[in-house]
Amino acid sequence: MHMSNTIKPTESELEILNILWEKGPSTVRDVHGELEKNKDAGYTTTLKLMQIMHDKKLLNRDTGAKSHVYTAAVSQQKTQGQMVKRFIDNVFNGSASQLVMQALGNHKTNKEELEEIKRYLEEMEKKQK
Repeated sequence: MHMSNTIKPTESELEILNILWEKGPSTVRDVHGELEKNKDAGYTTTLKLMQIMHDKKLLNRDTGAKSHVYTAAVSQQKTQGQMVKRFIDNVFNGSASQLVMQALGNHKTNKEELEEIKRYLEEMEKKQK
């Protein structure tokens, strides 16, 4: 995989991407309204960040309307996949099982989540046969 295909959003950019993945096409004002629910953010900061994200090809911008409408230019699944891979490589020395055991050991997992994990593991085992 070459660098141009690697998605590396910052923490702030990821917050914006999460809003756009959840809400769909949005104006800067819409995104800023969501950001303000959890943190103190200036409108001009949000605007500037979204312009930078557009330059970095993380966002698409529709300039047809009076207010520009932004959408995520990267898929949630691909972004999460790349970030998890990087996290496993950097923090767990490439061991996905260490990550899973750490996550399950430090997180109260309910019965439904455990059943879902078991089903997922069974599916993975079937694919390896």
